[in-house]
Amino acid sequence: EVKEAQEDKANIISYDEFKKINLRVGKVVSAEEVMGTDKLLKLEVALGKEKRTIVAGVRKHYSAEEILGKKIVVVTNLQPVKLRGIESQGMLLAAVDKDNVVLLTVDKDITEGSKIQ
Repeated sequence: EVKEAQEDKANIISYDEFKKINLRVGKVVSAEEVMGTDKLLKLEVALGKEKRTIVAGVRKHYSAEEILGKKIVVVTNLQPVKLRGIESQGMLLAAVDKDNVVLLTVDKDITEGSKIQ
């Protein structure tokens, strides 16, 4: 716990730096397994007027069927990266401990693409 507290202090960012992160509500409208790996799912996420492909390493904790339809928290202003030949255009957020990965979701119905502040 002491080490974690020290790491937290070392990684402090300013409010202005935090404001640069664009967080939006996205709805998973399609999900499929990425062949050749047991970790990745390819998601199509609706963010209001646009859809994005996101490749997420959550397959050991969520099946494609389980994640379909969920409203999740998405970082939308990350530089795209290719994973297994698929361009990932954002990142979903999840809570992680030594045994679990749990998606961050919204608890009430809200429009896809809504900004998270």
